[in-house]
Amino acid sequence: MLPAYLTHARIVLPDGVLSDSALLIENGLIAAIEPDAAAVPRATQVIDLRGQTLMPGLIDLHCDAIEKEAEPRSRVMFPLDFAVAQVDRRNAAAGITTPYHAVSFASHTFGVRNYDTASALVRAVTAFRDHSLVDNRVHCRYEVTDASALPVLAQLMEAGVVDLVSVMDHSPGQGQFKTLEAYLAYMMGNHAMSREEARAAADKKLVEKHGALERVERLLALAARMGIPAASHDDDSVERIAAMQALGVRMSEFPINLETAQAAKAQGLPTILGAPNVLRGQSQSGSMRAIDAIRAGVADCLCSDYQPSTLIAAAFAAERQADLSLPRAAALVSANPAAACGLTDRGRIAAGLRADLVAVAKVAGQPLVTHTWSAGRLVFAARYPAGVTSSDSAGVVRIPASAEEGRAAA
Repeated sequence: MLPAYLTHARIVLPDGVLSDSALLIENGLIAAIEPDAAAVPRATQVIDLRGQTLMPGLIDLHCDAIEKEAEPRSRVMFPLDFAVAQVDRRNAAAGITTPYHAVSFASHTFGVRNYDTASALVRAVTAFRDHSLVDNRVHCRYEVTDASALPVLAQLMEAGVVDLVSVMDHSPGQGQFKTLEAYLAYMMGNHAMSREEARAAADKKLVEKHGALERVERLLALAARMGIPAASHDDDSVERIAAMQALGVRMSEFPINLETAQAAKAQGLPTILGAPNVLRGQSQSGSMRAIDAIRAGVADCLCSDYQPSTLIAAAFAAERQADLSLPRAAALVSANPAAACGLTDRGRIAAGLRADLVAVAKVAGQPLVTHTWSAGRLVFAARYPAGVTSSDSAGVVRIPASAEEGRAAA
């Protein structure tokens, strides 16, 4: 892999922004920022970013778009290897260099969330890793009302194919589904259930909550032994935060309200909010607006939730709407998620770290990805024909290895 020299970029560092700057990539790493010209190797690919913004590659801790690739319509399944390959491409185009694919385990659910299919999907992600454009990881979501899925999850964790676990309770009357009617509407809309089927599912969930605490304790104890970070999902109270932390949870996904997010922060638990919530200006389930959490200083990370393309757009929207500096906005989708999951080799632009990078241009007023590098490899590039306001499409040249090669090329 040839070294790459990125020039004329607006580089977002952890504590500031460099204008009209340069960066050198060698051997998959960021070799230098603003290197001396003599330090740039011969036979180096030069990419002129012409004023585009160069950020750390995005780290997405929670996105279940892979489930929609596998099951685009209720009970319509595509081959799982096909689904994994397609979502890999989607993430590269979205500038997401470390996606945590959120896969739910629920034994009584039809389709991709049935634990047999979910297990096969996790293994398909693992099988594709040597061929992938980006660093695909697995986030396994455990529904606490499901006793039979726990052994399946434990087996996957022990096999070393799980990178993050979360515990969730989607029974009606708490969390995401504050009322029975909200639960029924979701099940009828998302899972093509009749009202009677949805009501039966709700009743079953309420019955199966018996023993949930013991199951969660077992799962989180196993995660702790194996060094797998754990998150809680849809926390809805100060008491819930305290209980989850006592069980070993490291982060809080989608806290329902400001008070809960404040409690998570006070207990040292990073919070994760949805990028679609930022773009839409509201939660799909009537919970807290993510932009309000950002303004209040209680949002640490943004995730794409179900739509990878929203992550880069939400970072720039947060910069504008919450009056953040660009480094702070970028940290919501890079440095902070890296810290939450203990990834010390990425998430920032600094010499010696993985060269996971994304170049962004404003096109018709939108921040759009033009280039993505994953461990130094250029895995996505796009040339927009018109409407680029911050820069033109980047140009690529190659420095000749010798004078003779230069004359031959001419």
